[in-house]
Amino acid sequence: MLCLSFIISLLMIPGICSQKWDVQYSKMAICALKGSTIQLTGRYKHPEGLTVTEIFWIVNPKRGEVINLLNHPDYTGRVEYFHKDNIFFLKLSNVRHEDEGQYCIRIETNDEKQQYLGYPGTELTVTDLRVETPEEVVEGDSPVLTCKSSCNLGSTNFSWYRNGESFPESERQNQLILKSVSRGDAGSYSCAVRDPKHLPSPALTLNIRYPPKSVSVSVSGSAVIVSGDSVTLSCSSDSNPPAVDFRWFKDNQSSAVGSGQSFSISSFNSSHSGRYYCEAENKYGSQRSESVSVIVKESSSSWISITAGIAASAFVFVFIVIIRKRVTQSDEQNHRGSQQQHCAVESPEDPYMALDPNSRCSEYDTLNNLKRSSENTDDREDDGCTYYNIDQ
Repeated sequence: MLCLSFIISLLMIPGICSQKWDVQYSKMAICALKGSTIQLTGRYKHPEGLTVTEIFWIVNPKRGEVINLLNHPDYTGRVEYFHKDNIFFLKLSNVRHEDEGQYCIRIETNDEKQQYLGYPGTELTVTDLRVETPEEVVEGDSPVLTCKSSCNLGSTNFSWYRNGESFPESERQNQLILKSVSRGDAGSYSCAVRDPKHLPSPALTLNIRYPPKSVSVSVSGSAVIVSGDSVTLSCSSDSNPPAVDFRWFKDNQSSAVGSGQSFSISSFNSSHSGRYYCEAENKYGSQRSESVSVIVKESSSSWISITAGIAASAFVFVFIVIIRKRVTQSDEQNHRGSQQQHCAVESPEDPYMALDPNSRCSEYDTLNNLKRSSENTDDREDDGCTYYNIDQ
């Protein structure tokens, strides 16, 4: 009887049993980007006759003490509440991974025995965006880049960036297809959902592999080598990964003359002169360089010897020419003297007769004058030349 009377008395209290507590959330699960701002919404109702004294949001009510987020030290400065009719809003900014959990509405009334917790609440998951690419991309491939997250962000519009610059607006999917890539497509790629677009993913470097290109040869010092010196040729190339195999060839020779990124020849001589090229190779292919001409020139000592030999030959030639010229001139003078001489020297004892008239001394002129004075005598028998010796 007592139980029946108690039930009847409860039914006579208006509004208490006519309504029930209820909280309905707009979303039971939400995925948010780290650093973004989210908004949670809950519609509530309570039994009539009760006055709501406080309403607030709490997180993970089953894990510990119930704390109003406005007073929670981990949410200081990041929480705002909004109320409209029976709709209660939570705005949480700068979302962190530590914010993951279940968010519920707590309602307190003027009756200490009439408190309500809207459980289960909205489950918040925090994620980062990331770009995924194939493990290896080779020049000429058409790789697919995918923008991924650990949960569904609920957005179908994505933005893509390369080296911080946006791709055309037509690229709105979570996948980006690069057709027939080349070295120019390498760079840092990132993605973002259109809202909020200020939260792009961390940039991922797209590494494109390709065979050696722009292979060239450099020569230490001058390409003209002094005979006896050493010369080193170096091979360089642009490749990814760097070339590891280098071979050296000489024009008109089918087999390699050396290997390694540098090729050295000691005691360079004329037999080494020629045109050389290198071939660089990695796992994706190979390429050869243009040929470089390397020639030998004689050392300065060799040039001195050659010059000295030429000078000596020239001196001998000039000397022979001068001697022959003098001999010819002497022969001509002797011939002329034989034609002009009309006096024969009969006595070898007369020293003056052997003298060239141009080289006779003045004393001989005195004797000649005496001879000329005697020509006036009458006992000259002939017109021949007669010389008189004067004894002192």
